[in-house]
Amino acid sequence: MATSAFGQCNLLPRTTTVNPTQLHSPLYSLSLPFHRQSITSSPALSFTQSQGLGSAIERHCDRSDLFQTCAVRQLTGSVTSAKGHRFAVVVARFNDLITKKLLEGALDTFKNYSVREEDIDVVWVPGCFEIGVVAQQLGKSQKYQAILCIGAVIRGDTSHYDAVVNAATSGVLSAGLNSGTPCIFGVLTCDTLEQAFNRVGGKAGNKGAETALTAIEMASLFEHHLKA
Repeated sequence: MATSAFGQCNLLPRTTTVNPTQLHSPLYSLSLPFHRQSITSSPALSFTQSQGLGSAIERHCDRSDLFQTCAVRQLTGSVTSAKGHRFAVVVARFNDLITKKLLEGALDTFKNYSVREEDIDVVWVPGCFEIGVVAQQLGKSQKYQAILCIGAVIRGDTSHYDAVVNAATSGVLSAGLNSGTPCIFGVLTCDTLEQAFNRVGGKAGNKGAETALTAIEMASLFEHHLKA
């Protein structure tokens, strides 16, 4: 009987039967004492250690260890139709060559998903910095199922880019948290104008359309599963 860090252990001698014809093999020219100890730390884990040869962990599982997933509810929003839902779109006027195309993509998507024009309100603000406060007020009005926040920030020669991007990101996040209405981040943050154009109908698709799809899904999720 010996004691280790894991508790008491039984040291058991191990015997090996060797074929006499193998005694002249180099593999059996040296006989080493070999002991094995079995350490049990919990019902689910056992440790098997051989002196000089390291250790291995063996897991013994039974049916009680398995997760029962049959009762787990999975809540998702629907993107099949948004008929009857109201949406607001906050759009930054700065870089309007880009933001107008983002808005077009969003409006086309709403139309494809049965959102009526009279159920969409578009609010223009000077730039991305002002998006957050307007989105928050719209969300608090409880008139809309989701708010789209659309803008475009192109990197310039100064650190102004970083300040605006950080403010826009935190502003949209805060608007959603403070109002309880989903506020969807649709602000492009690009290094070049070419990157921006690629994301408003170019090879990277239209991010305004993607933002609208996200708004439809979140509106459905809140409407059907997350009502206060």
